[in-house]
Amino acid sequence: MAAKDSLEQEKIVPVEKLPADETTLPIAGADPTSRYSAFGKWQKRWIVLVSAFGAWFSTLTSFVFFPAITSLAHGLNTSIQNINLTVTSYLLVAGVAPAITATLSDKVGRRPAFLISFTLFLVANLGLVFQSSFPALFVLRMLQAAGIAGTFAIAYGVLADVTTPAERGSYVGIVAFCTNSAPSAGPVIAAALNASLGWRSIFVFLAVCSGTWLLVIAVSLPETLRAIVGDGSGAVGAWRSVPLRCMRPTASQANDATEETQTKNQSPLGGFIIVLCQKDKALVMSAIAVLYMVWNCLQASLSTIFIRTYHFNQLQAGLIYIPFGLGVGCAGFATGRILDRDYKHVARQHGFPVDRRRGDDLTEFPIEKARFRSTFIPLAAVCCVLIAYGWCLHFKVHFAVNLVLQLLLGMSLQVCFTTLNTLLMDLDPNRAATAQAVSNLFRCLLAAGALAILEILLDRIGPGATFSIVAATAAFCFPIFAIEVSRGQVWRRQRRVREIA
Repeated sequence: MAAKDSLEQEKIVPVEKLPADETTLPIAGADPTSRYSAFGKWQKRWIVLVSAFGAWFSTLTSFVFFPAITSLAHGLNTSIQNINLTVTSYLLVAGVAPAITATLSDKVGRRPAFLISFTLFLVANLGLVFQSSFPALFVLRMLQAAGIAGTFAIAYGVLADVTTPAERGSYVGIVAFCTNSAPSAGPVIAAALNASLGWRSIFVFLAVCSGTWLLVIAVSLPETLRAIVGDGSGAVGAWRSVPLRCMRPTASQANDATEETQTKNQSPLGGFIIVLCQKDKALVMSAIAVLYMVWNCLQASLSTIFIRTYHFNQLQAGLIYIPFGLGVGCAGFATGRILDRDYKHVARQHGFPVDRRRGDDLTEFPIEKARFRSTFIPLAAVCCVLIAYGWCLHFKVHFAVNLVLQLLLGMSLQVCFTTLNTLLMDLDPNRAATAQAVSNLFRCLLAAGALAILEILLDRIGPGATFSIVAATAAFCFPIFAIEVSRGQVWRRQRRVREIA
């Protein structure tokens, strides 16, 4: 009500009376020439696209390795158990590395963090192409993880830098599509390369792609960290300057750096602890961890179950990841539009202006209600379809049915992930990358614990009961969502009061 009264006092047309196509209102006391980002529409799209494909490698590199495990064991004259140790070592480093990468990007900038990450990744891939021993594979896989595992966190940081809450959902959908489609695309790419050219071709593929994208980043990705460049128009040194002139804000776009340019950067450890201690973020990260555990249980068991139940060969076992990936792809872009629509709906419902130019103050805005408005039904679908999937496997129903269920699971899980990651960014745009790194650590720990007992459960109680347990675990997200909607804004207000004091 206070926000609406303020608008009426300034003689601004209330939101409810705007034409249907109106999405931007002036804010009382705001500089009409200011804007949240100095980058134009197409510049922002390119920045997000480059960052999203950078994040794609972070998940692709983990899953692209699986189809070549047997070939690597034969080629390096070692055991499959030893090759599996490299998977474990990769995951351990991948769980910790984003914490370092993300805090680095929040401190020194997104562009330097991307350049350092891809340089390490390229060096590791070149080494893997030419190595011929298990110890070299072991060390280089850890270097791979150290380089690339944190790029998804940097990408979310870039998103928070250049997008307002009103438009953020659509852009998050692009990043979420890239990061979540890789687990399906990776095994297919690797299976084809391994079958036709051998296991070294997988690392050649990664080396060529990473080298190409390192060049793209170096030439066309500008610095976006608001603590350094403000809205993007702040002065930067040669290290952060983008060579491609069309990716620099033009004179008509450029504004003075925002106040964030003058703020002091938090220490990496300090930012990490701050994120951990905030209740609303902890709830969101808990939900992400639970659903990521579900995701990993599905992906890790998929090929093994289908080979065992339907007698698929290795190539077929790689292709069955496609339906899940299609579901992820379809939902990734659709969810972004739904989130933007829900944001506008809740804003109109509560009499708040929606400003895509300068960004909205979310202190008194029920952002939790806006983000979760269309998420409870997809979460219910995840639980129901998981149970159906498990029992269809148990009774050996035709594999086509289970592939359709995989498609539905991919769509439903993607809606939940996109929503949660968008909200996590909304809660603190200035620490978006660090928040993603903390979330990554939580989800990796929970997924690792679940995967440690997954095969035991499948062997002892079968897929029907196993995936029913997984569905029951996913159902814990319902109270998490409800608490976040009812208490999240209260916690944000309390935090704001403490920060001001």
